[in-house]
Formats: sequence, C-alpha cells, structure tokens
Amino acid sequence: MSRKKVTSSDVAKRAGVSQATVSMVLNKKYNVSFSKEVIQNVEQAAAELGYVLPKRKVQREERREKLLVVISPNLTNPYYVMLLQGIESRATEQGYGIFVCNTQRDLKLEERYLKMMSDINPQGIIYICNPSKCFMGKVEELSKKIPVVVINNQDEKLNVDAVELDNSKLGRLMARHLIELGHRHVAYIASPLTVRQKQRSRRVEGFLAEFQSVGLGENVIIKAADERTDADIPGIDSEYRIGYDLTKELLKEHKELTAIAGLNDMIAFGILDALHDEKYKVPGDMSVMGCDNTLFAKVKKVSLTTIEHFVIYKGMDAFDIITKKINSRRKKYTEIEPVSIYHVEYEPRIVVRGTTSYPPSEKRKINKKQK
Repeated sequence: MSRKKVTSSDVAKRAGVSQATVSMVLNKKYNVSFSKEVIQNVEQAAAELGYVLPKRKVQREERREKLLVVISPNLTNPYYVMLLQGIESRATEQGYGIFVCNTQRDLKLEERYLKMMSDINPQGIIYICNPSKCFMGKVEELSKKIPVVVINNQDEKLNVDAVELDNSKLGRLMARHLIELGHRHVAYIASPLTVRQKQRSRRVEGFLAEFQSVGLGENVIIKAADERTDADIPGIDSEYRIGYDLTKELLKEHKELTAIAGLNDMIAFGILDALHDEKYKVPGDMSVMGCDNTLFAKVKKVSLTTIEHFVIYKGMDAFDIITKKINSRRKKYTEIEPVSIYHVEYEPRIVVRGTTSYPPSEKRKINKKQK
C-alpha cells in the first residue's frame, strides 16, 4: 500500500502552528518575527514527517531556456560565418544560447530541423538564408507562435520579419566599377544558378543589366558551375574550386577578357590563384573583384576589390529584432497584441583595393597622354 503524501497541513498540526507559518518558516520568509522555539518546532516536525517543499512554480516563459535557433545552408562560406558571428556577439551580451542547424542545402534535412522546433522550443528562429520555397508556409506558421527573422533576398515575399539584401544592386555596383575603369570584355563566375538559390541569379542579373545599359551586354560571359555541385555536401574549398576551375576554362575559351568578377570573395580567391598559375598579372593583365568583403579580402597580399554590404551588422540586426519581439510579447500594453513586421536594409558600397585597374588598352592610352 502506498504511503500517504505528507503535506504542509500535516507539518502544521505536528508543530501546532498555521500552514502559513510553516510556509514562511521553511521558505525562510520571515515577514513576521518568529520565536526560535516556533522555528525549531516547524523544522523538527518537517524532518520527522519527511516533508519536502514542493518545487516553486515558475511562469512557463521564465522556465524556457534563453535559446535561439539559427538555420544556415552551410558553415563553410565566410558570408554565413560572418552572419553567425554578428548573431553570437549579441547573444553573448544578452545571455542567449545559439543552436545552429546546418541544412547543407538538403531539403530533407531542412524539413527535419523544422519539425524539431516544437521539441527544442526556442525563443526565436533566425534563417540566415531564404527558406526553401516548399517550407515558406511552415516558416510563416512558426512565426505566429515564436519570433522568426529571415536574412533574405529582397524579392522573396515572406510575411515575417526580415533583414533584406538587394542582390541585383550588388551586381550593378560590381559592373559599374568595371565599366568606369574602361573594361569592355568581362566574365562573371558564379555558383550554380538554380531556382532554389535566387539570390545568386539576382546578383548575376544586376551585373548583366548594368553592362546592357551601356550597350555592352553581349560582351559579358556568364560562367556558372554545374547544378550537381549543389547536391554535394559543401566543402571548405567548394566555392574556391568553382572560381579556380571555371577561370581555367575561361582563359582557354576567351582570350579577349580583361576582367573577371566572382559571385563572392571565395570564388574570387579561386580566380586569383588560377590567374597566378597561368602567369597572368593582377591587375596588370586581368582585373578581379569579389563580393561580401570577407576577412581574407583585406589581407595585404590579396587586397581584393569587393563589395561591402555589412554582413556582421545584419546578423546583429536579426538578433535585435528577435529580442524586440520577445520583449513585446512579454509586456502587454493593450488587450490586442500588435502585429509589426520589421524590414532592415543596408546600402552596399564598393571597396576598391589592389585587384582592379584599367584594362591594358586603356593603360596604354593613359601612358601616351602622360608622355
């Protein structure tokens, strides 16, 4: 036969005091001064009966871990690492833990992570890329229960908070710089331009549109990696290899080129190494530029011309939006909870370093004028 559970009422009867006195004495809340005798009697009665204080009830929100989930397509591209760095810097300041879900651009893995959210029970979710189209409905559904922020391409219409990026504007900036230097025959190397990775296509489209605006669209060679590349698990050198291998192909096929742009800095590093191996001087024989202004672009021996669009700050902004939403849900100022959608966008700018210059023909003209 199971033993009857001892209650504070039993302790009160044994000690000859009220239940309120038992509660205050055992919880050390001496709002009223008790004699030593009363305190001893209560503590002794509790010990003899084997009474254990029930665990203090805490509000559900307070019991939850201060945990945010970050969903990333890979952790090998410095761009995503920089976004994560921005998020983590804010999280550390405010005592939040970060749980990173690396989908490796795999739909099944992304779906599995989304299904896990109810078990993980995070206080917020940050997608540092566009959710796959087939899961956008699920992401919007999640955002009704917990704050969700997406760092996305501006053209994607999602009814959730977003830190936006106009990728076509980045492409236009890259093209404008090369046009102003006098380049008329250029190439653009990109990762696979798949339907799922629209942000890549937008950057390429912006680049091409800028050359088309000055009547030079036909002089632009777009060289993209095979779609099967995205099916592989991303390696640390995946995008570098794309830049390296496709540059080798370009140099055999198009002798007229004077500049090659990479979709991002990692591809541009591969372009630089391929040109070095083929004995091309940069920027003397060929100009090169990237995009994202990652750490290695600033190294003096590389000194890559690139586009700065404040990646780390975007990570910080995504975290700040999440915490604003969490705090607004905790503090009720009206009976009806307000619905607010945050959209943040930074204006990109070009960072000119040592890998871009005038094409050889323009340099000769300039030298003649100077003489």
